[in-house]
Amino acid sequence: MDISRVDLNLLVYLDVLLREKNVTKAATHLGITQPAMSNGLRRLRDLLGDPILVRTSTGMTPTERAGELQPLVRSILANIEQAVQQKTPFAASESQRVFRIMASDYAESCLMPRVLRQIREQAPSVTLDVLTPSDVSFEDVEQGRVDMAINRFDKIPQSFHQKTLWIEYFACLMNADNRILLEPFTLDSYLDASHIWVSKTGFGVGVGVNPKDVQRLGWVDEALSRMGRRRQISVFTRHYQVAMLLAEQHDLIATLPSRAAWLQKNNPGLVVKVPPFDIPPFELKMAWSPLLQHNADHQWLRRLIVEVAGEVDAEFAEFGNRFEGAE
Repeated sequence: MDISRVDLNLLVYLDVLLREKNVTKAATHLGITQPAMSNGLRRLRDLLGDPILVRTSTGMTPTERAGELQPLVRSILANIEQAVQQKTPFAASESQRVFRIMASDYAESCLMPRVLRQIREQAPSVTLDVLTPSDVSFEDVEQGRVDMAINRFDKIPQSFHQKTLWIEYFACLMNADNRILLEPFTLDSYLDASHIWVSKTGFGVGVGVNPKDVQRLGWVDEALSRMGRRRQISVFTRHYQVAMLLAEQHDLIATLPSRAAWLQKNNPGLVVKVPPFDIPPFELKMAWSPLLQHNADHQWLRRLIVEVAGEVDAEFAEFGNRFEGAE
């Protein structure tokens, strides 16, 4: 095929059609008429010899060929956008930009207050909009509607850029008068106690927890399951701050990321203990769209977050020296 005879605007049409999966919405997004978009779809079908979108019971669905083409087309357009984008530096002190960041409750508690402090010092007119995982989809991040996602990810689209902010271990947080502290803190005494389950759903709307579904309960319960053991969970919460408050009750234990426990280091009513069994660590990562990889504003934000995460890591190391296993 002679590429010089191909209307490259059709790639833009294809990108939007596959994202919206609706001719009318795609037309609105591009600011053209619905007949013009329909004509574009017809020309794409002729060019590729494929229907691109087919009508099903759930709406317009991309064909297998279209699904294969989508990341390739997105990459091509991102490279073109990078090539023609003016290289203007980010003027932090003058910017009035809104940065939208999806952050888990854990990341929001441990990282975002410090990030906000630096933003207010360096870019006082910048606004930070922090969203929860249930507010956001991978598509929102991929299309740049959300600047960044900060979370622990089981999986992430291959097209995303990502960076590990720190590696996290687990800690047990409990009331200073908990009877467990009067005994050796062993696996048996741990399992004799009542527990607070805390985690955060991934992208999209979360659902209720089934206490019997160990595979969906997360790292702590999976680690126990591998030993053929199970803990008694008395309360489920999706908020680490709530879990830390509940741990103040005299007979409950919260097993949570050690940096979250570190937030309670000055609380005389709470004690932090090393879990009496091995729980695999996880990585806190930030991930962003390839569309924003070369954006000067976004590069400034990424540098700032990495610097702040490094500061948190350095301060936490002092706590980690007294908390075996936190390193």
